[in-house]
Amino acid sequence: MSRAGQGHKRNLWFAILVLKICCLERLLYSKINLIIHMEKTSKKTAPERLHDIRAELSELARQNNRALEDVTLIAVSKTHSAEAIVPVLEAGHRVFGENRVQEAAEKWPSLRRAYADTQVHLIGALQSNKAAQAVELFDVIHSLDRPKLAAALAHAMAETQRSPRLFVQVNTGDEPQKSGVPVADIAGFVGDCRDQHGLKIDGLMCLPPIGDAAGPHFALLAKLASSLDIPCLSMGMSADYAVAVSLGATHVRLGSAIFGPRG
Repeated sequence: MSRAGQGHKRNLWFAILVLKICCLERLLYSKINLIIHMEKTSKKTAPERLHDIRAELSELARQNNRALEDVTLIAVSKTHSAEAIVPVLEAGHRVFGENRVQEAAEKWPSLRRAYADTQVHLIGALQSNKAAQAVELFDVIHSLDRPKLAAALAHAMAETQRSPRLFVQVNTGDEPQKSGVPVADIAGFVGDCRDQHGLKIDGLMCLPPIGDAAGPHFALLAKLASSLDIPCLSMGMSADYAVAVSLGATHVRLGSAIFGPRG
């Protein structure tokens, strides 16, 4: 290899190294901010944390020339007991997120009898054989990601005459181990959901890869939604919801920032 070629290779290697360091710095910065936030709020109750988050979301909306009503706060109550959820309900919050169908089935029927105007979102992976139960339980499903599940949801919705709003999960990092539709396949998948199964797709959802800066993934999701005429974006969690709001999130999913660390 010529000296010029060797120099180019070294420069490329150096650029990749710098990029990796920058990504790690961003991740560390977000984690430090979350730890600081948790330490500041560790002695607060869940309703007090909720009040603080609402104030932060209001300011973020103002900074980004958005209405607060345009951003739905999903309080992620997975692994938290019904007793831990009640104070947040009593504080007036009505939108919650769960990861598992079975856990939601154990907690939410009784809670919803007491708080009838509550919405419960499924934000975790959904097995096709639990589609019917999910349609009965949830108001919004954020994890539609494969043809078999689309068919199962369409069948369950026809059988039950219930129509939860549907979000397609996008694998923005193209990670082989993670659920979600690959970016290259998203247009075709959404088209099939609409045309073959008669499903209305209200939003896209993503979970950025661990170690990556969240911003580029959120920006990609927003671009995909715009190209497919999809109005809603479910993106942003406790460590990165500020970035998500700045890039157009309509739904942010916050758990530890409201309920504190999971036991």
